[in-house]
Parts: sequence; structure tokens; C-alpha cells
Amino acid sequence: MSYQICFALGKQVVALLRMSTLIDAQVAQIRQQLIGADALDTLRLIATEFAGKAAFSTSFGLEDQVITHLIFAHDLPIEVFTLDTGRNFQETYATWSKTVLKYGKRIRAYYPEHGQVAALVERQGPNGFYESVDARKACCHVRKVEPLSRALVGKEAWVTGIRAEQSANRTGMQVAEYDASYQLLKVNPLLDWTWEQTWAFIREYSIPHNPLHLQGFVSIGCAPCTRAVKPGEDFRAGRWWWEDQSAKECGLHATTPPELSTVSH
Repeated sequence: MSYQICFALGKQVVALLRMSTLIDAQVAQIRQQLIGADALDTLRLIATEFAGKAAFSTSFGLEDQVITHLIFAHDLPIEVFTLDTGRNFQETYATWSKTVLKYGKRIRAYYPEHGQVAALVERQGPNGFYESVDARKACCHVRKVEPLSRALVGKEAWVTGIRAEQSANRTGMQVAEYDASYQLLKVNPLLDWTWEQTWAFIREYSIPHNPLHLQGFVSIGCAPCTRAVKPGEDFRAGRWWWEDQSAKECGLHATTPPELSTVSH
């Protein structure tokens, strides 16, 4: 390897280290500001600090409806969007409609690329995701991860409805953390909320909610990949139930960049 190449690589490493240090400092500052803040305070801070650059992704689950209410009811300048995979429950679409009607606000939809869906179905059939973990993750990538990559282009803060109670993978998350996959700040305002607390808020403010929650569905995703949770099962048991029960995620909250991502900031 030539001296010039080594020198150029060295400069890149130094630049990355400086960027990492700067990002760590920014995240630490945000966390400091959020000490003692409730969910609404958290959203207000993000709306102020990242004006025009913050977005919230909703799948119309119970937690997401709480955050949508806080954003819409308080007119916070945070974009609300959803990923319409094309295989959602009808109850999910009904909840979407009721939410728009209640608040009179827009929820932007991102859809999978037609060509990618066609290639996926051609390759593994309409239900090939049942055959292997790799096949299921390929489906999640086309229908969720790639659209999310487009939705987050130009954003600097991504608000989610993650709660630590949802899975072992999420207990170690922070209210504010840097997401290396999408190179932005990820904010989880309901991280320390319980399922009971979430339901109480929904009822107190008469917030539209997916009726499947009353039928044992806790985490609601695509219809072919979601079932009701049985007594004694954990929160994620109803998702991809035919797979290994550990570390079940679709890739939206991965710790490594999505392979086919086109995100650039």
C-alpha cells in the first residue's frame, strides 16, 4: 500500500473519530437536558432542538398512539409517518383512519418499492417468509427497512414508541441514543412506561386504538406475522412465533446499517 493511500486512510480514521466524539457529546447533552423530563417534555425538547428535522414513525400500536396524541394535541412540529407494508391488518387501517379524523392532521405513508416487492415474491412466493429466518428478514427489509431509510432521509432525530418492557433487547436502550444505522438521534419518550400505564393514558384521553389489542394482540405488525399472545407469554411472543424466541426484530431497530440502505445525511 502506497504512502499516499495510507495517509488518506489515516485522515479518514481521524475524521471519523472526531465525528464520533462530537456525536457522543451531543447525545450526552441531550440526555442531560432530558433528566426528569416526561414524555411530553421530551417531545417538546426534540421539536425545538431539531426543528423541521424530527420525525416519528407510527405503526398505530398502543404506544405509538400515545405519542401521536402528544404530538398532534400539542401541535408539535414533528412529522408523523407510517410504513404501509401492504400486508397490515384491516384493523390497523381503521385505526389510521380514526386517528386522522380525530386530530385532523396528516400522517405520511411510505410504501415498499414495487420492483423490490415483485422480485421478492418471484423469488420466495407470497408466504416464503415462513420458510426461514433469512427469508423473513428479506421480506422485512423490502417492506419495512428500505421504506424507513427513505422516510428518514434529511432527518436528524427519529422518535419511536419503544418501551424497555417490550423485550430483553430493548431493556438496555436509552431515552436518547445515537442510531448508527441511520446516522441520527433516536428518541424513545415512553421507554420507562409500563403496559398498564400506556393503557391508562389511552383511556384518559379517549385516544383511538387498534381493537386487536383487546383480543390479546400486544405487538401488532403485518397480519401474516402476528398473532395474539397466550397467557404467560412475553410481549414479543406473538411476532414471528415460528422462529427462535430470542432477539426477534424486523431490522428497523438494528445496530448495524441496513445493507441496502440509501440513506445519506
